[in-house]
Amino acid sequence: MSDLLIHSMSEFSSLIVEGLELAQVRNIVEIGAEFGGMSSILADHCGKAGGHFTTIDPSPKQEFIDWVAQHPHVTHLAAPSLEVMEDLEQVDAWVIDGDHNYYTVINELRRADRASRRDGRPLLAFLHDIGWPCARRDFYYAPERIPAEHRQPFSHDVGVTLGYAGSLPGQGFRGHGSFAWALQAGGAGNGVLTAVEDFIAEVEQDGTRMMCFANVPAVFGLGVLFDASAPWGDALAQLLGPYHDNELIRKLEINRLRNYLAVIELQDQRAG
Repeated sequence: MSDLLIHSMSEFSSLIVEGLELAQVRNIVEIGAEFGGMSSILADHCGKAGGHFTTIDPSPKQEFIDWVAQHPHVTHLAAPSLEVMEDLEQVDAWVIDGDHNYYTVINELRRADRASRRDGRPLLAFLHDIGWPCARRDFYYAPERIPAEHRQPFSHDVGVTLGYAGSLPGQGFRGHGSFAWALQAGGAGNGVLTAVEDFIAEVEQDGTRMMCFANVPAVFGLGVLFDASAPWGDALAQLLGPYHDNELIRKLEINRLRNYLAVIELQDQRAG
């Protein structure tokens, strides 16, 4: 039943595509394949723009691999993002929706920024899961890929819930073995939004560059990060402005999350 509740980055597709069009994006790299959702939408945009769509996912489903084979303007890289990002060239936009933890995301942003600057392109990145629960808490699909010194204490057997920084054995929003949560939310080096904020601080520390960041507080949170000096920067900021930290959208998201958690609790009661 919980699978029927909205959760995908594709819920933002109309806003993202409008942003891609404003920025005249032709070539996109997506981290975290979502076949039937965002991947196909992004591939369609690249095809219409005469560009190329590259998707990175170390373990996609077979139906996704079959779909890639049918589209000559689509390339799939079956590898962790941090191993292949800097080999990619002429990327106009990055869509980051892979492993939602501090170490992975801040290093994905660093690599995207270096590649964009190398190719003379302003950075443009769309990031999912910058809201609860991953904003201030690491989520690991593959904890073994995170260096121990950058990895939070974690478990595959705990869940999380609103308003509680700890974790709940066998309760709450959890992965049933498919992913792990950091045992505690908050603190340094923990969570996707923390990674974005620290990356912005790194970029802006010498005062020569400024970044723009919009936080759309719905469906686990969409972040749009881009170079303030981009020729399309003002137009994109105007598009995103009404959604940024919108109080009504935030209240609706909290209500959605409460309902989401209630459905999980009902499922647990039924299973028990």
